[in-house]
Amino acid sequence: MIDLRSRRPWESDEAAMFRTALRRFLEDEAVPREETWRAQHFVDRAFWRKAGDIGALLPSVPEDYGGSGGDFAFEAIVGEELGYCGLTSFQQIIHGTIVAHYLLAYATPAQKAVWLPKMATGEWIGAIGMTEPGAGSDLKALRTTARRDGDSYVINGSKIFITNGMQADLIIVACSTDPSRGAKGISLLVLETHGANGFSRGRNLKKIGMHGSDTAELFFEDVRVPAENLLGGIEGQGFAQMMGQLPQERLGVAVGAQAMSEHGVELTLAYTRERKVFGGSILDLQVPRHVLADCLREVRVSRAFMDDCIARHIRGALSAADASMAKLHTTEMQSRVLDACLQLHGGYGFMEEYPIARMYADTRVQRIYAGANEIMKEIIARTF
Repeated sequence: MIDLRSRRPWESDEAAMFRTALRRFLEDEAVPREETWRAQHFVDRAFWRKAGDIGALLPSVPEDYGGSGGDFAFEAIVGEELGYCGLTSFQQIIHGTIVAHYLLAYATPAQKAVWLPKMATGEWIGAIGMTEPGAGSDLKALRTTARRDGDSYVINGSKIFITNGMQADLIIVACSTDPSRGAKGISLLVLETHGANGFSRGRNLKKIGMHGSDTAELFFEDVRVPAENLLGGIEGQGFAQMMGQLPQERLGVAVGAQAMSEHGVELTLAYTRERKVFGGSILDLQVPRHVLADCLREVRVSRAFMDDCIARHIRGALSAADASMAKLHTTEMQSRVLDACLQLHGGYGFMEEYPIARMYADTRVQRIYAGANEIMKEIIARTF
């Protein structure tokens, strides 16, 4: 039998124990609820609290701030196990892998002590507001502004395609504090949404996939945020802060894409063994066997690169270009592999009740978010 889930070279004994507990938790608590989440277009807050109870929300945040105290290996395990379950509704990557690490890197000790424990328990859900109707991968084109007024900043503008946005209690908002300076005038402000006058949420946007993950429009009309909520404490640091955190975000996307590609191969091997045609199984036929051989080759070769990237990131040695390469490669591979796997399911592959159909639709956006893959190529090319 082919084992695509063997222990990783970067996985410690403690991390392996965490994986075992997390896998059981997801199979028992998340998989049975995925259909409900997809129908209602959001994950119940009760599940966020349950995930917090087992330490799955902020696995690589220090225990002093309520996290589990692990390294990036624990984040990677969460991403992999969600991929192996085919789960796309629960967006821990935004909440824990991304937002929490902005706070860990740039917030004051007092702010960390307030914000991170609430995120660790699931009491608060985190989101990050970068994308705007006219500014996606081009972060320098932000039009949302934040004007200093006494001991506050006043935010005006809008954001779109914000994951976790419908439920978020804490949102990191990318703003222009000095429009005349372009990228050097971008700052990050932390908005606590409860009771924030002038802040509103628009639609929970309808998407072709990832139906259980809420994706919102956000609006800011003279929203006041305490000046102390400026991440880093100095205006104009936002673009550099985003560039510093984006490699982990992109690696997190790559981790999930790798695991879900492997899961697609697992599902398709099982289906083609059982599905009977022409007096035998689909897997007895040469063409399907060769298609699956290609899929297996793709995921196994990609796994070696991914394990190397994860190990280097744990050591603090992963470059932005290699993180971009990981995101580019795995998401492009995922599209090829899942397309081939869906084809081998025949008509059933087009039925949403089959996991392969949901995975196919859910993962298309991964070539777009966290920086479009065309941008990834440009980042890689800058190293030439």
